[in-house]
Amino acid sequence: MKNGFRQSMAWLHTWTGLLVGWLLLLIFMAGTASYYREEISRWMRPELPRSSVSSEVAAERAISFLQHKAPQAESWNVTLPDPRNPAMRMFWRNPESMVKPPVEGEKRRRGGGRFGDATVDPASGEEVAARETRGGDFFYRLHFDLHYIPVLWARYLVGFCAMFMLVAIITGVITHKKIFKDFFTFRPEKGLRSWLDFHNVSAVMALPYHAMITYTGIVTLMFMYLPQGVSVAYPKDEDAFFSEAFARLADPAEPAAGSTPSLPIQQLLDSARAEWKGAQVSGFTVFHPGAANAVIDIYQRDGKRLSIDTPSLRYNAVTGALVEHSPVPGGATQTRGVMYGLHLARFADWGLRALFFLSGLVGCLMVASGVVLWAVKERPKHAKSGRIGFGLRLVDALNIGAVAGLPIAFAAYFWGNRLLPVQLAERADAEASVFFYAWGAALLAAFIWPKRMMWAWQLYLGAALFALIPLLNAFTTHAHLGVTLRNGDWVLAGFDLVMLAFGAMLAYCGLRMQRWQPALSAAEKKKRQMAAAAAASAQTAETAEASA
Repeated sequence: MKNGFRQSMAWLHTWTGLLVGWLLLLIFMAGTASYYREEISRWMRPELPRSSVSSEVAAERAISFLQHKAPQAESWNVTLPDPRNPAMRMFWRNPESMVKPPVEGEKRRRGGGRFGDATVDPASGEEVAARETRGGDFFYRLHFDLHYIPVLWARYLVGFCAMFMLVAIITGVITHKKIFKDFFTFRPEKGLRSWLDFHNVSAVMALPYHAMITYTGIVTLMFMYLPQGVSVAYPKDEDAFFSEAFARLADPAEPAAGSTPSLPIQQLLDSARAEWKGAQVSGFTVFHPGAANAVIDIYQRDGKRLSIDTPSLRYNAVTGALVEHSPVPGGATQTRGVMYGLHLARFADWGLRALFFLSGLVGCLMVASGVVLWAVKERPKHAKSGRIGFGLRLVDALNIGAVAGLPIAFAAYFWGNRLLPVQLAERADAEASVFFYAWGAALLAAFIWPKRMMWAWQLYLGAALFALIPLLNAFTTHAHLGVTLRNGDWVLAGFDLVMLAFGAMLAYCGLRMQRWQPALSAAEKKKRQMAAAAAASAQTAETAEASA
């Protein structure tokens, strides 16, 4: 630590940011992409329908499909279409007696065959034969599960990084006593000063967002990080705590003998909307379909509600009687729900979601400029000794592999979606592998040659991969810009246009990096000035001799 409070905070700010900066950049980039995970998922499954029908019609088609597809299931869960996702997604749970043991040599199905799922066209009621992909959910899970790392360890690691990020934000404000004044100051072509200005601008531009998203990210997993209170208060039944804390409906009773037809789903949805004063329905779950005591839980759509915890109603599916409301949440539950809701931003309309997305991009720039700034500061010290030390070489390679290499991986993921065979087994895993293979190749190239031109090459490659995605889409699907712009399908058209924008931005960064010249140190400037003065004196002397 350094002497003095601000000096100590500067030291803490530097090292908390640098030690986890590259992983934080991955978390920030994947989390920022998650604001549009529904739109990404839709683009990555171009076979999905684009027609829209009413919730009642969609619900009736869903019930008919499930009665035919999974008549003996213990429960059905249906997510109704909405403007961001026009297809219906449904899951069901099979009884244990129907689960068949895997055939020797055959890969066991995810869920052991206990669960089934389908994507259905709400207009026709038929299952859609869409390509297998995780879509935008890959980025959502990546930003807190880190994919290949065991889930528990990954979430602890992400929480550790979030704590470091929170410390870096607080110490950054303390360290830069003129941080808000410096927000209006940017001095280009000034070497270290320019990087510091850019870091300050990107930090202050969305400072409230950075603090909010970091703190709420920790809150979302608070029960995993601090489980002791739950264990002490509920030593024998922790599930009871989560039911009470999250205001959930209790588990339904066991199925009763007998078979009774349920009421039309439209009648139950109309009743739910009346209870909620016209609020829309996001989906429903039917427990023990066809049984004499079948019940249906109907869920309210997020809408403008800040909290992630939305109300639900339970009806008797046979008589239509309202059985119970979801419990009224207490103050602590509402606070946690709002924190979680702020982090996910499901309440946001298109304009506010775009603002969250842009703030996330600014956060990526803040983290990237921070890790690069350390290398820019250290390089003159190493230049004096005449050799680049291991630490600086390592940071240079990680900076190139993360800041310039991650965009390559993101673009490669979308290329994999279009180029991998549609019927490929374990296709979703193969798409994820494309992401990590591309990132691994970028990191390896950066470690082999961590020079300035490697920055430019990787930025140019990322630019080309992003800019060519709309062209690739036109060659491989019928949902390209020529169609989507004409039909006013702004979800798919917007994706392609954003890819072009990212390509242009990366190309500009590559060009700047290619032409960039490091600023001269004071000693080097003085040395060159002395050499220039000596040369001028010599030339003057030669001119005088020639004149004589």
